[in-house]
Amino acid sequence: MLLINPAAGGRLSASVVGEIVGHLRAVCDLRTVIATDAGGAAAAAKRAVADGADVLAVVGGDGIAHLAVQACAESDTALALIPAGTGNDLARGLGVPRDPTAAARSVARALKAGEKRSIDLGKTAGAGWFATVLCAGFDSRVNARANRMRWPRGQRRYDLAVVRELIGLHSMPLRVETESGVTELAATLVAVGNTACYGGGIPVCPDADPTDGLLDVTLVGEVSRRDFVSILPTLRTGRHVDHPAVTTLRARRIRLGGDNGWLAYADGEPQARLPLTIRSAPDALKVVG
Repeated sequence: MLLINPAAGGRLSASVVGEIVGHLRAVCDLRTVIATDAGGAAAAAKRAVADGADVLAVVGGDGIAHLAVQACAESDTALALIPAGTGNDLARGLGVPRDPTAAARSVARALKAGEKRSIDLGKTAGAGWFATVLCAGFDSRVNARANRMRWPRGQRRYDLAVVRELIGLHSMPLRVETESGVTELAATLVAVGNTACYGGGIPVCPDADPTDGLLDVTLVGEVSRRDFVSILPTLRTGRHVDHPAVTTLRARRIRLGGDNGWLAYADGEPQARLPLTIRSAPDALKVVG
């Protein structure tokens, strides 16, 4: 099944869709579904798995990819990504070409060769699966603001949301429990990564590997607004982990808590308020391309 979000990134033309369909139809039997909203996309993804589809290919951004992950996790249906959204962080984490036509060609080659692989997922107790990064604190507020904004498009939207949220920057109590121990601190943000990036290519968990059975945790402690601004440029290179206010951990199971009221976001989508328990689910998702 090919599931398409035609509004993804505001740039998905009929000609591009035609090229994508043509590349896939040349190598496999194909059924195409146009998603008119998130509910319809989620229902179509679940139907593809229930019907025993070998592959669910999705055209769009991290939002539709997140919905597809919920359906395909721990099933025999493999997920193929054809990125056409704003962030495309899961595609980036899997090494998928970010041009949708090039990605479709890559998926078609993999389908013809019968190539599939497995990756880990993150699982939140009572809130679902995630494939990229779960975050809470400053960065989840940025995520919420960016989701509400309609301008500008692309990475500039996230950057503007960061600037606006800096006005209210403050730390809150955070408790992080892993199999290795407990960390308690006044924190500005926490990010739990199955893959490295969120926010359209920001490697907040730069060493995260979706095949190692572990989740990477990045903690930013209490910092002044000036210090936080000095950290921001290094986020683009992953060098923020060298700052003395930043702590990194690696674990199979993590519990985030503390008196903070933070709402967690995962794959750019709202999840649940802390406290929240998260675990790595090794080889939980089959992918193509």
